[in-house]
Amino acid sequence: MEKKKKKKGDRKGFTTGACSAAAARAATLGLLNGVVPEKVECLLPNQQQVNFAVTDGYCNDTHAHAVVIKDAGDDPDCTNKAPLTADVRLLNKHKGEVILMGGEGVGTITMAGLGLDVGGPAINATPRKNIEENVRLVAGKLLNDNGLEVTISVPNGEAMSKKTLNARLGIIGGISILGTTGIVHPYSTAAFRDSVIQGIQVAANQGQDTVVLTTGGRTEKFVIKELPELAPACFVQMGDFLKYALDTVIKEGIQHVIIGGMVGKLTKMAQGETVTHAGRNAVNTELLAILADSIGASADICNDIRQAETARYASERMEEIGLLTEFYQALGNKVITTLLERYPNKFNIKVLICDFDGNKLAEVTQGEQHG
Repeated sequence: MEKKKKKKGDRKGFTTGACSAAAARAATLGLLNGVVPEKVECLLPNQQQVNFAVTDGYCNDTHAHAVVIKDAGDDPDCTNKAPLTADVRLLNKHKGEVILMGGEGVGTITMAGLGLDVGGPAINATPRKNIEENVRLVAGKLLNDNGLEVTISVPNGEAMSKKTLNARLGIIGGISILGTTGIVHPYSTAAFRDSVIQGIQVAANQGQDTVVLTTGGRTEKFVIKELPELAPACFVQMGDFLKYALDTVIKEGIQHVIIGGMVGKLTKMAQGETVTHAGRNAVNTELLAILADSIGASADICNDIRQAETARYASERMEEIGLLTEFYQALGNKVITTLLERYPNKFNIKVLICDFDGNKLAEVTQGEQHG
């Protein structure tokens, strides 16, 4: 009997926001009861009730401290195992208020466009509301005569943030406290998709009229070198999320779109795919064969390209016969034509193409396409 292949990634985890809310609830209970519990129930933004383990709990008459270690499930990122920490203090003034602060390792907002106060902590709106809700659910008499100051911190958060796009978004000194439902779905792409949308919104809010959309780190490095005159906020790694990126460009009224890519992802765009992940539809090698034919490649080479599995093979064959530049020009033309058909009169497009080492192969501007 054939052994069943183990399913990859089926265990859900919890967001930094959910863990922060649980830690804040545990610390509030400590302040109320004189002991921080080792386990706490937390109400998530999606209204689920979940139990979290609490570590490093301690308290006195005016202050309580609690930590919840983030478990990202089977979608580990740089914040997996991060110690989401809450310190809750009694405030003699501010009766009935819950005041949320950002401590060590929580980023500080330095740019407009994120929906958060410049100079304030990078705690997004849903986690902010959820933290306060959990504190109020258990605070009881603590708020009758006092306020509560809740400080969320993440020891080592500044180091973690270097693996995120926070600096590009103007978030410095730490990570963001995020999460719209409280749940991290295994290998979910929601967080990355949301970061693409947020990046474009930041560019728009800074008054930029151009965004440069790239499919990954190598292509981004290439376009930054090619376009030194543009502000850092203009560059957005969209990954596979072309549709969400362009929909946001339109919504924000951005006029100029530059796409940086390599042959595989650009072929997906040229064939009309708006989510370009490798696991979706295959590369249309028929399209590449047609492009090769249009620039004078022989029927035998076009047939080879048609039978191949990858777009990279087409570029290798074109290089062999000295038509690589023409091939990429044709591919860039096709990308522009396809996107203009889908998004007529919405923005101007330019395509910058590089090879796998980040060397420039072609630059195609709208209006250069041949009909």
